[in-house]
Amino acid sequence: MKKILATVLLVATSSVYAHDSSFSNDSCNVELNGGIKINKDFIEFFKKDSSLYKITDNETLTINGQVVSLSASQQSLITEYSTSIRAVLPEMKNIAIDAISLATDGVNLAFNELLGEGNDVGAEITGHLNEIKTEIDNKFAVNKEFYIDENGFSGAEFFGEDFEKRMESAIEETIKNSMGSLLIAVGQEMLFAGGNMDAFETRMENFGQKIEHEMEARGEQIEMSAEALCHSAIAIDGLEEQLKSNIVELASFDILTASNEHSKNET
Repeated sequence: MKKILATVLLVATSSVYAHDSSFSNDSCNVELNGGIKINKDFIEFFKKDSSLYKITDNETLTINGQVVSLSASQQSLITEYSTSIRAVLPEMKNIAIDAISLATDGVNLAFNELLGEGNDVGAEITGHLNEIKTEIDNKFAVNKEFYIDENGFSGAEFFGEDFEKRMESAIEETIKNSMGSLLIAVGQEMLFAGGNMDAFETRMENFGQKIEHEMEARGEQIEMSAEALCHSAIAIDGLEEQLKSNIVELASFDILTASNEHSKNET
């Protein structure tokens, strides 16, 4: 019976983690060497909690409380750098929300197959995942300020192990509380299979392959979004290098380093 339940739970959770690369892509390397605080008015850069410089309204560069006089070309670089950083935020938000939606759909497909449409297990898991989705939506709201550094987001690391653990915990807790319903469903499915455990396991494995196939297209779209996000980070890194070369006051600051396997091969 334990082996049967393991098969069921594997089917139910496989699509949640099938596309982990949407959160961390092994081919994309992004490192923050300091902190960045972003709000609707300014972007401020830090090193060990000490302010390095600030860009206000996408145009005014301030260092040590003093506004830096800029040429037209320098001003253009500052504006492009600031607006490019701001443009990354909705990309990050959309990837996280799309991944949770993918997980929700995969879980519901599995439990609807086992327990029927509108079952309580799928509904409870969906509720938990929707709560996380709402938190992410709020985290990236235009009027909110957040701080990110080499250790992740302030308050909650949405794209690291904590994020994955919260999703996994939401599913595991619901399954544990619903074990009675699952055991009954497994028993019914075994009856339909004539008590043949191998036949039941094969049926569930086939259904797992069906879920994977149905989720694949959307999972690939998330991976494409993650790749686009990586390219955005590389472009920002390039702009930072231009700032360092063109504005002497910024020459010693290096907040972001970004590359992927493709860009490495080109160098």
